[in-house]
Amino acid sequence: MKPQDILVLAKIVSMGENPWKGRDLAAELCISEAEISESLNRSKYARLLDFSKRKVNVAAFLEFLEHGIRYVYPATIKGSQKGFLTAFSAAPLRKKITSQTTMVWASENGTAFGESIEPLYPAVVLAIQKDKTLYELMSLIEAIRIGRVREINLAKNELKARFRNYRSSSSF
Repeated sequence: MKPQDILVLAKIVSMGENPWKGRDLAAELCISEAEISESLNRSKYARLLDFSKRKVNVAAFLEFLEHGIRYVYPATIKGSQKGFLTAFSAAPLRKKITSQTTMVWASENGTAFGESIEPLYPAVVLAIQKDKTLYELMSLIEAIRIGRVREINLAKNELKARFRNYRSSSSF
């Protein structure tokens, strides 16, 4: 697994029932078609995608996010910068958590100022500007990577609710 695989899986979940092609994912995520293909193959091998590489195994993906992501891809905080709100500073957690710290993904296009977290993959900052659902999913994933117990539990519950809306795969 590579960090971009998490972004690709989150994008597929954000698309719900909408049909997609590899080139669509590449364009939306600012990742090459070849890298999308490799990512899909890695996720299939890890059993995070079904045999057809079309449906996310949401139970396995959620389990990895809940128990592994913060250890496999630990977050790096880089200092104060301008950017896009993330983690517990972004929707949907910002309504549930009051914090004196504002977390952002650094970007000149962002409108917030706060402690900058290195995104899971550089293309995250470009991709979230095109898809609000993906933005929220990636922010929740970041909350798991950097949060304390309360933030992590709230993020996990939000992800579970959102994944319930994604179609279940009967082939696992």
